[in-house]
Amino acid sequence: MSGPAKTSPPRRPTTPDRHARIRVLIVDDSALVRRLLTEMLSAAADIEVVGAAADAHAAREKIKQLNPDVLTLDVEMPRMDGITFLRNLMRLRPMAVVMVSSLTERGADVTLDALALGAVDYLSKPKLDLAVTFTDYRDELIEKIRTAACASVQALDPSLVPGAPAPAHSAEAVRSRPAGSQPLRTTERIIAIGASTGGTEAIRQVLTRLPPDSPGVVIAQHIPKTFSSPFARRLNDHCSVSVCEAEDGQHILAGHVYIAPGDRHLLVVRDGTRYVCRLDDGEPVNRHKPSVDVLFRSVARNGGGNAIGVLLTGMGKDGARGLKEMLDAGNRTIAQDQASSVVWGMPGEAVALGAAQYVLPLDQIAPKARALAEATDLARTRPSANAGEPG
Repeated sequence: MSGPAKTSPPRRPTTPDRHARIRVLIVDDSALVRRLLTEMLSAAADIEVVGAAADAHAAREKIKQLNPDVLTLDVEMPRMDGITFLRNLMRLRPMAVVMVSSLTERGADVTLDALALGAVDYLSKPKLDLAVTFTDYRDELIEKIRTAACASVQALDPSLVPGAPAPAHSAEAVRSRPAGSQPLRTTERIIAIGASTGGTEAIRQVLTRLPPDSPGVVIAQHIPKTFSSPFARRLNDHCSVSVCEAEDGQHILAGHVYIAPGDRHLLVVRDGTRYVCRLDDGEPVNRHKPSVDVLFRSVARNGGGNAIGVLLTGMGKDGARGLKEMLDAGNRTIAQDQASSVVWGMPGEAVALGAAQYVLPLDQIAPKARALAEATDLARTRPSANAGEPG
């Protein structure tokens, strides 16, 4: 069932006319990278590279002249770095941007800043020995450009920029949370979250709205290995719940959040009455590792009907069938609505499958998950005949 109607902030759809090619502007200070990206994108019949720029100042003028649909943007450039340029761009002329960065820990932090500013996606820098992986890299680049062209982009909200204060309730909770103060108790309830494109920022907005005593949360976000640990640290700094990268065998505790490592599947298993994180190095599922379907299916099998599944923004179908399995196993399920999603692929597939009981704007998802968890607790204290539909 859908949630109550809500007016979402205006968003700028960037999808070009379906009969027109996707117009791309490449911004990178390396002539070699500009040439490689142009060559790769030219292999796609539905993509046209309309120009290239070596720095942010040249990019600004070419955006005015060429009106591209998608921008690829280097992080480190002379005269003005990519983050500064992106901040100005998303404030004055919001458009779909794919960041091109190094997959290092430093690159991860900067890229996460870019995603918080409104970049749709990111891609590693092409390597000099690209000949071995040229086809794979080209296909990934083309897919990300196509995804970005379909994304919903909105003007930058100054309150959400990197370094801005966290929401008042969350910031206060973080300041008042001394090390080791979280209650080390287990939970019968669990919240499982899956996301992909646009998901790092969507997850942040959900978690900052959860109180320190919320049910344990497990998350599968499509993310590279070098990104998952910085991502977890960043969330931990801004949330009243404790956030970490999941480790094999960890007990899932209330008030704690466990992020799947970028190169492992995360599953939830039972150890007696406790939930436990299990990491798996199996093959990718739906081309992803971690896979949302893998996480959701494990919760469906081991959650005992005490879980809440949440599927957020992302391209593709990963997580839709797993969310349906959670629903069929007696769990509650939520999908992010189209208006607030960067890409309504994964949650849209879940809705089409009938897997989502509630379809909600992003800012209503955490309160709904909390209400469902509290209603589950209340239902256990009442005779079954009086247990009603949670609100």
